[in-house]
Amino acid sequence: MAVYNKKIGEYKRTHRNGGPLRCVQRQGRFRHTYAALDLGTHNCRLLVARPSRQAFRVIDSFSRPVRLGEGVEQEGILCSSAMERTLGALKICVSKIKFNKADRVRCVATEACRQASNSLDFEARVRNETGIKIETISCEEEARLTLQGCSPLLDRRRPLGLMFDIGGGSTELIWLRTAGKYPELVDSISIPFGVLNLTERYGENSICSQESYEKIVDEIEERLRVFCHRHQIAAAVLNGDVQMLGASGTVTTLASVSLDLQRYDRSMVDGAILNFEEFNLVSDRLRGMACAERAEHPCIGNERAALVVAGCAVLDAIMRRWSVGKIRVADRGVREGILFDLMREADAVFEGV
Repeated sequence: MAVYNKKIGEYKRTHRNGGPLRCVQRQGRFRHTYAALDLGTHNCRLLVARPSRQAFRVIDSFSRPVRLGEGVEQEGILCSSAMERTLGALKICVSKIKFNKADRVRCVATEACRQASNSLDFEARVRNETGIKIETISCEEEARLTLQGCSPLLDRRRPLGLMFDIGGGSTELIWLRTAGKYPELVDSISIPFGVLNLTERYGENSICSQESYEKIVDEIEERLRVFCHRHQIAAAVLNGDVQMLGASGTVTTLASVSLDLQRYDRSMVDGAILNFEEFNLVSDRLRGMACAERAEHPCIGNERAALVVAGCAVLDAIMRRWSVGKIRVADRGVREGILFDLMREADAVFEGV
């Protein structure tokens, strides 16, 4: 006799009297290896994972800044150099997917490909040269995947939540209910300001000036005001009902600097809780540095040194609009959301057989 344990997705052979046999036949999600690729405006990131009883175990990963969105805001297209850099990174991802024999794969692209008029041509080239099928997803799908990937970090004792992800070409904000068994996405918005396009617009040096910095904060705050009024978020914040979770390179970078880490350590950053004052202190400190000085910090490096100030401005606008007081840091998001989706789909296929 075989009894299916839906929670862990496996069949266990048993005697007729209910006693276990030694043979365990893994099915559903446990039959597969999964890969999730997130091609953003700035970074190309991959996770390869196998399921565990709790969630999944990462067996390989890759992250490289490719700046795919370079010049998209000005020219409206993906430029040749950005596409070449990205293709180089994608070829490495393909080798990792093949080496680990991942058989359930999803690869998504976000804001840069949403904006660029030649994104379909780029997707076709990627498929021809690498075999990867890139899917440009909507802002709503990006928000859903981000929420799904970050949901284990949410505090179910707080009934409401604000989640944000400061990307290279846009910033996603999610308003959610967290009191139920599963978090519920109530509404989301995508603001077309990210660390890459803001830095290109204002320049690496002038963005640090008080005038430019405040201009960015004011422009973003105005976008947030409409979203705030639509859902009466400010009143909920005053009642103490709202938690805030930040899933972005800006937040993880500032957290690692605040924690005085000698090198970036995901285990120390993911899930950490910092108050607004700590974020503001680090932000002011980084704005006061020259770009070369920021690049020397082991948790920032060359690629992020020029972009982090723009991220600080976006974060500042969010904190000024909603005085929650503290932020839980998430070093996770779209890729983890994809992995959860793929594993549930594998379970559904098996249960339907």
